[in-house]
Amino acid sequence: MFKNIGIYVKEKTDEGIDSHGLDVLISSLNKHTSNIFIEETSKYKNNSLTILKHNEFASTVDLIIVFGGDGTLLRSARKYLEYDIPILGINMGTVGFLTDVKTQDFESIIQDVLNGNCQVEERNLVSATFANKTVYGLNEIVIHSGGYTQLMRYRLSVNNKIVYEQRSDGLIIATPTGSTAYALSAGGPIIHPALDVWTILPMLPQSISSRPFVISSDENVTINL
Repeated sequence: MFKNIGIYVKEKTDEGIDSHGLDVLISSLNKHTSNIFIEETSKYKNNSLTILKHNEFASTVDLIIVFGGDGTLLRSARKYLEYDIPILGINMGTVGFLTDVKTQDFESIIQDVLNGNCQVEERNLVSATFANKTVYGLNEIVIHSGGYTQLMRYRLSVNNKIVYEQRSDGLIIATPTGSTAYALSAGGPIIHPALDVWTILPMLPQSISSRPFVISSDENVTINL
């Protein structure tokens, strides 16, 4: 059962917060619980929400409801990665592979969710270390030349065994969650989220034999540029 609910809100950089639609959904949530919290840095304001600093927010809530699209959910997942808090995505954006609950269905499902009558799915993360800095991705890690339109040369190894050396626009290492995102646009397969694998996809390779492939997420992947 979830008792303390955190709110994470999509922010439209050009228009501000879609406050009217959010007010309606928050009012619906208030019918079921008054323990609703939001971070002090959020631009969305609602008098029914308790404002907390980041650390206090993350240590208080036991469920975060994200209002936005997939991009908003991914940002929230990165922000609260170390706290292991379940996230429920409500689709108020343009892409909803991850935020698959529609706003019109919110009222009908929220009571079941708050009572724990729901299934919490665990999703794999992929991590990458470069120059002694480690980053994490819920969708993918992308190796790319950046703002320059040029091929990059690299060597790909799995468990210290060379798979290939080639030139391409870049390389995508995608989780099952990310298989419906950038990796799908690059021609990768759709992977069931319960599978413990990664998809490796070269981006526009200068080779007729280079193809996407799938490996166990336990494998160690090295890219030398």
